[in-house]
Amino acid sequence: MRRFTLLVMFISLSVIGSLIKIPFTIGSIALDSAPAVVAAVFLGPTAAAVVASVGHVVSALFGGFPLGPFHILVAIEMAALLYIVGLLIRRGWFIFSYVCFFIGNALLAPLPFAWIMSPAFVLSIIPSLALATGVNLAIAVVVSKALQRAWGKQHA
Repeated sequence: MRRFTLLVMFISLSVIGSLIKIPFTIGSIALDSAPAVVAAVFLGPTAAAVVASVGHVVSALFGGFPLGPFHILVAIEMAALLYIVGLLIRRGWFIFSYVCFFIGNALLAPLPFAWIMSPAFVLSIIPSLALATGVNLAIAVVVSKALQRAWGKQHA
């Protein structure tokens, strides 16, 4: 029951983060993935994938679905990326997982849109994705460390 409660909490935080948009290019880029990264640390890869995909869909909803049905592709990409990040974190490779998250979210995830839409579109969204990814990652690292210290002291 505790894991389910934490999962719902992280999804809720992702929904709240989806309301905080990065004012650049398209309207679905927001602070919705930080809770997914924190979920990867505390709940594992599957929970992180769920939080990331739900967070993106809600962010797209609040942004007016600027990419239409292609947001399903983005939600799948986010789920896969956060699942991988969760696996890396589970192995203790925190820094490597964070680097993979940044590269995957800011640079690799938009690549299919070079064929679907245009290379110009991809080049135009990379700066905002990089900024949002960096902010999401910074928030996730700070919150994860603080929670680890707080929960560690609680259980000591």
